[in-house]
Amino acid sequence: MKRTFDFFVSLATFTIFSPIILITALLIRIKIGSPVIFKQERPGLKGSPFYVYKFRTMTDERDDKGTLLSDDIRLTSFGKLLRKLSLDELPQLVNVLKGDMSFVGPRPLLMEYMSLYNERQLKRHEVRPGITGWAQVNGRNAISWEKKFEYDVWYVENRSFFLDIKILFMTVLKVFKSEGISQDGQATMTKFKGNKSSRGQ
Repeated sequence: MKRTFDFFVSLATFTIFSPIILITALLIRIKIGSPVIFKQERPGLKGSPFYVYKFRTMTDERDDKGTLLSDDIRLTSFGKLLRKLSLDELPQLVNVLKGDMSFVGPRPLLMEYMSLYNERQLKRHEVRPGITGWAQVNGRNAISWEKKFEYDVWYVENRSFFLDIKILFMTVLKVFKSEGISQDGQATMTKFKGNKSSRGQ
């Protein structure tokens, strides 16, 4: 039922939002440059890798040694607006259509994090990753990694169609309020470096 819902709703949403998607892509090309789409390998269901798609919000500025500058420098004012309105997430409708993602589920994070999760945190990969999720409507990037993973696992253990509908409704409200877009003092979210217990702290 969930996969059927995801397919038909993502198809309808992509069709309805296609003018906004095209205009956003054109503006990114003019204001930030190419490529318009940011593509990165992420772990999906059961940890299987796939490529997630997002609209580009950062430049490729590098220092004299060729190293990418920090996110807060590369994130443009236009990119911040895209993130505030969640327009950067629209290309993930393609991921939902393909079956890589669902509308609702734990957010797909970096492949390098897989070896850092404890056994309970790995449960977040028992379902397809989502465009939005329980963690996103309960703090998004403004909460700690530990709390984020608690919310993800809670969703996996309590998931239902009605919970998904509730999360989608809450997501719309969060977008309008522009809450939890970034962590305090950061352009986005600091990298996950493992659990405190595993680091001997």
